[in-house]
Amino acid sequence: MKKYYTRVCNFAYGKSSIKLIKKKKNLPLNGNKEFSFSQIEIITRDSKKKINLKDIKKLPKSLREKIDKDLKIIIKKNNNFSKLNFKKIPNIMGVLNLTPDSFSDGGKFNKKKAGLKHAFNLFEFGADIIDVGGESTRPGSRPISEKDEWNRIEKIIKKISKKIPLSLDTRKANIMYKGIKIGIKLINDISGLSYDPKTIDVLKKNKSPFVIQHSQGTPENMQNNPKYKYELLDIYDFFEKKIKFLRSKGIKHNNIIVDPGIGFGKNLKHNINLIRNISIFHTLGFPILLGLSRKKFIKDLSGKNDTKERLGGTVASSLYSMMQGVQILRIHDVIELTQSIKVFKELIKS
Repeated sequence: MKKYYTRVCNFAYGKSSIKLIKKKKNLPLNGNKEFSFSQIEIITRDSKKKINLKDIKKLPKSLREKIDKDLKIIIKKNNNFSKLNFKKIPNIMGVLNLTPDSFSDGGKFNKKKAGLKHAFNLFEFGADIIDVGGESTRPGSRPISEKDEWNRIEKIIKKISKKIPLSLDTRKANIMYKGIKIGIKLINDISGLSYDPKTIDVLKKNKSPFVIQHSQGTPENMQNNPKYKYELLDIYDFFEKKIKFLRSKGIKHNNIIVDPGIGFGKNLKHNINLIRNISIFHTLGFPILLGLSRKKFIKDLSGKNDTKERLGGTVASSLYSMMQGVQILRIHDVIELTQSIKVFKELIKS
């Protein structure tokens, strides 16, 4: 049986969005009247078709019922959690790598004094939550011991968790457990909760909010010729199956975020198709997180003009994602991105 997917598109923002909702031309994304849409794209494994909301009633009954069900999920308000406000688009997750070998800023903030200063700067500059990591998962990296990972992050988490909302970037269940006990508000596991079999029990027992990220392979091999039948739909199906599995294991809360994992087992074509069609993941009913900051796809596109920081490409792809309703952006250059968002939002007000 053919499976249909619903992607919302043609978004409006601000006052124009509110006006269009009043005229019943648009529907609000996640109950937010300042961010709405007027079209959907109906996608299968072999076709795509965009239609206006008013034309849904012309579709065959079974397809219309499927889309109506999807739309109820898409327009439903997301509950806030982990000190994040999902009416705000986007929330900013600042990156604090306490590692000597991360791809972008390894070794820059792994000393306690530098790490603390950077965390407070990120928060002051506009980050809503700080993602703390003690193990690099860049392409080609290898796992480190639990002891080494915890030693890198423990003191800083203890020092700032009561002052700044913190997310913990880890794949290890015991690191998660110890982090939660000293104030971590969100667990961000790049393995999609599959690296450590004890992870789900820790999250269930503590009723912890968490991110499900998609990645193909492991950091050691994930960029060795990644392949998909249809990356957008394959990853959507991955999330559906993972959420169903988590429900079967007793995790019933909705404090879940989905992240398609840009650069984690994806080539340039895969990454661009995911970013371009990112609004399909609203149909899952959970906030979307995107990690675009300084990623290799920017270098692949800019070629000889690439710089190490890749700030221009980060800003461009982040603003595009914001206008697709992405609720959380994971960012190194917080002050620059928050500035660009403020300017961009002012310019599109109407």
